[in-house]
Amino acid sequence: MPFSRRDILKLSGTLLASSAFATTTQSKKTFTPKKPSKNPKVIVVGGGWSGLSLAKQVKLDAPDAEVILVEKRSQFVSCPMSNLWLVDRVSTDYLTHDYLKAAREHNYEFFNATAIGLDKEQQLLHTTQGDLYYDHIVFAPGIEYDYSFLTDDVEVEKRLRRDYPAGFIAGNEHLTLKEKIKNFKGGNFIFSVPAGNYRCLPAPYERATLVADYFKQKGIKAKVIILDENNDITIKEHGFHTAMEELYKDYIEYHPNAKIEDIDLEKKVIETEFDEFSFDDASFYPHVRGAKILEVCGIAKDTIYNKMEGDIDPITYEVRGYSNIYVSGDARPMGFSKSGNTSNTEALYVAKLIANKINKKPAIKWISPVTICFSSISIAPERAIFVHSEYAFNKKRGQFEFATPVTSEVWKGKEGLDNAKGLYDWADSLYIDMFGA
Repeated sequence: MPFSRRDILKLSGTLLASSAFATTTQSKKTFTPKKPSKNPKVIVVGGGWSGLSLAKQVKLDAPDAEVILVEKRSQFVSCPMSNLWLVDRVSTDYLTHDYLKAAREHNYEFFNATAIGLDKEQQLLHTTQGDLYYDHIVFAPGIEYDYSFLTDDVEVEKRLRRDYPAGFIAGNEHLTLKEKIKNFKGGNFIFSVPAGNYRCLPAPYERATLVADYFKQKGIKAKVIILDENNDITIKEHGFHTAMEELYKDYIEYHPNAKIEDIDLEKKVIETEFDEFSFDDASFYPHVRGAKILEVCGIAKDTIYNKMEGDIDPITYEVRGYSNIYVSGDARPMGFSKSGNTSNTEALYVAKLIANKINKKPAIKWISPVTICFSSISIAPERAIFVHSEYAFNKKRGQFEFATPVTSEVWKGKEGLDNAKGLYDWADSLYIDMFGA
């Protein structure tokens, strides 16, 4: 599925239209009555993989409920599969989807507005388009970046966001990163990897291998340098290490324990504890935190992984002290993978908890999220590696961990080719699940 200039113009137009719409909503307010309706009202804040799956499943399990998905964007753009978009393997159309279609297919309402506050006592969500009453509300707003581990200089942070974006929150930063890759003439291209539970653990390594393959195919004399704050590749390490050594020995340098101490953007030099690296271009991935709306609404706390994630019971997903407010998806505090399939399956469980309350049924037992994660290794030919796992609580360590993971880290031969096909099959099925055929 080749990428064209028309694709980038289309995606740029989509993002500009979303931005323009959001600006309009600031000055043009409507108001939804505060009084509760006859039917229970469920609001889902955030139209990512968790929010979309929640809205659909609540309506399925509690058909009489009025379900409203509140999302600031007017069109969905997928982060999963976007690494392949960066190197021209999938089109813009493959990543973008219609929120209104999802709402029509699954019989809920789509409310295009930005959440700005919460009145817990009156049960009102404040948005840029007015207030919404709720009986149950789920926050699934995803992540935001925390640059404090890279710099405490506000001006440097602004430049990092603008000139060297991470590309792990769907939006304009993907456009910038793609242009960087397409226009790169050679030299050192640096990707950094943060510590903590960042979004999609294997994605930075997948991106590095795909970009290395892209440079290799184009005959560009380049070195992809991975500065990893962790002491090793965080997941699927065998598959990534063997690919780097056998396919990209002349194109990739991997440096573990490479916490960035200083970035000189004028000289284009990075200092870690032990080394110094010059770069011609880069993409810096900072630590992540829960979306700030959780903090604004007073339902967040610092966790062992990241700042300001949802302050919830890890079994019921209920905000502590409020049995009708929940946090799901990448903003939750448990150590689950911040990835699409995890958020999707987690949402199905939270939706059933809410539906059982509405239907006055007993609560169900905890169901583990499922992490199914394919990572591309090469684009010519397309090959991938794979992991599938559920989770269990480690009482000794006091945290959730992978339970009996099944991996396919062989990218050679038929297995690697089959894994690449499985990646597309997985994405197709999840897009259909959230948006309809």
